Amino acid sequence: MQPVRREFLGMAAAPLILRRSVWGANDRPAYGVIGTGNRGRWLNRAFQKLGARCVALCDPYEPHLELARKESPRDVRTYVDYRDLLARPELDFVVIATPDHHHCPNLLAALAAGKDVYLEKPLSMSLEESARMVEAVRNSKQIVQVGMQRRSMEFCIQVKKLVDEGILGKVSMAKALWNWHFAKPLDNSPLPGKLDWERFLGPAPARPLEPRRFRWWRGFWDYSGGNMTDQGTHLMDVIQWMTNSGPPRAAVCHGYLAKMIGAEVPDVFCAAFEYPDFMATWTLNYASSYENDWSIQIQGDEATLVLDRTGARIYKDPGLQAAPWNLTEPLPLIRRIEDRSTGLEHQQNFLDSIRTRRPPNCTVETAAAAVAGPHLANLALKQERKVRLSPDGARAL
Repeated sequence: MQPVRREFLGMAAAPLILRRSVWGANDRPAYGVIGTGNRGRWLNRAFQKLGARCVALCDPYEPHLELARKESPRDVRTYVDYRDLLARPELDFVVIATPDHHHCPNLLAALAAGKDVYLEKPLSMSLEESARMVEAVRNSKQIVQVGMQRRSMEFCIQVKKLVDEGILGKVSMAKALWNWHFAKPLDNSPLPGKLDWERFLGPAPARPLEPRRFRWWRGFWDYSGGNMTDQGTHLMDVIQWMTNSGPPRAAVCHGYLAKMIGAEVPDVFCAAFEYPDFMATWTLNYASSYENDWSIQIQGDEATLVLDRTGARIYKDPGLQAAPWNLTEPLPLIRRIEDRSTGLEHQQNFLDSIRTRRPPNCTVETAAAAVAGPHLANLALKQERKVRLSPDGARAL
């Protein structure tokens, strides 16, 4: 028997609903959240702090929905079918924080319902999905912001200006790294509370309930691009932003499953990307906390830029060395910019955009370019070969 399911919290796009097109300075836009896991609940709190009104919540897992309800206005309505949420005429925008495999159907349905959208990263599950999503947004009048928040961090914006002024010189290499020590075997014990497993599966292949697949859906290819696209879309975007580059032309990748026993995706890997004028590497290790957290190095012949959670530092390169192995002194620090962000800048930028109808800081085009390299790297890992990007950027070769 074919189950009644196929999309997260629903099955088809909602009918077109008109929205307000003019905002006053004191208006409080109304929104709904589709997907109330950890990130969805954080975004719900963030938008409320910024003055927006949460009027609807939707999730197939009852405990998540209940936690989000407690953090929302008393009159908030809850749903298990996102079509019912999108049918609310007073919704000005929706927050989509569902697993990756629902991003495309959720976004298309929200656009059809006439809603502006704040969509969590990564944009898509594949290059083909990215192309479809970009086209759908271009054919709509909606504002869509993708949740790559470094695009709105002031220290990154300041650094971008310095790089555009030529402070690094000619860039030859970029290195993205992410080190966390938290990988361990996945928990497959029974889930507390009620889960609509069929709605969670949505467009993914049908299979019996496995609690670990819900608890850590990022560990399975059916529901995500794994750690490669989860963190890689952030860091590769910064590299491409700073270097004024589009997506890479090709990628190779090696990785393995070190400690997250029961998962499918690697928790240790290194990918290398080919760009027209430089190369980049993207390394993740969830089995060690050496140099903990994320960092990006962009090396030029005049200076090297280092970005991490604390901010940015720029080190002067000593130039051509007759005997480079004799260089013992540390490179001089010529500029430091601290991260003084509140963490809400990206969400505020989205609210500003839905009022002004101006493009947000992270458009779908930007998000598609950011995840293109990680998509190539995943294919290279699975196929054990070098994978190239088609000239139109819509498929792998």
